Amino acid sequence: MTDPDVPEGVSVEQDRDTVSATTVVAAPPAEVFDFIRRPANHPVISGDATVKGTTIGPEVLGEGDRFGMKMKLGAPYRVTSQVKEFTHGTKIAWAHFSGHRWRWELEPTADGLTKLTETYDQTTAKAPFLLRLGGYPGRHKANVARSVANVRDHFAS
Repeated sequence: MTDPDVPEGVSVEQDRDTVSATTVVAAPPAEVFDFIRRPANHPVISGDATVKGTTIGPEVLGEGDRFGMKMKLGAPYRVTSQVKEFTHGTKIAWAHFSGHRWRWELEPTADGLTKLTETYDQTTAKAPFLLRLGGYPGRHKANVARSVANVRDHFAS
């Protein structure tokens, strides 16, 4: 039975404090990594369409960089995040004031494509118990699934 929240070709794993989605992207890891680490691309990537644009920060993210995004979830707002994990070409993760992270990991496949995984991780949050009370990480299941599918579809076109 298929899950209506998970696009075809995407697999999802969830535990108490994380939810991850994985797919294969028809591009080499270097190209996919470059796409993800550019905040200007985040509105295209956003699985829940809450990301609307950039406000501050570098064009291309690196270790420790801070960047701001225009958001809209009902009402518009802005959020500043910081890159917390960075391994050039294979991993980038960022977090805002609450501390939970959005982590992207890339692995080359034998045929030159990219295995791409996004993880929403609240183990680093300041108050993970409050997030659990709010239904997370489960409430982000569809978001991470659509985010990796959006990256995959960007390179498919």
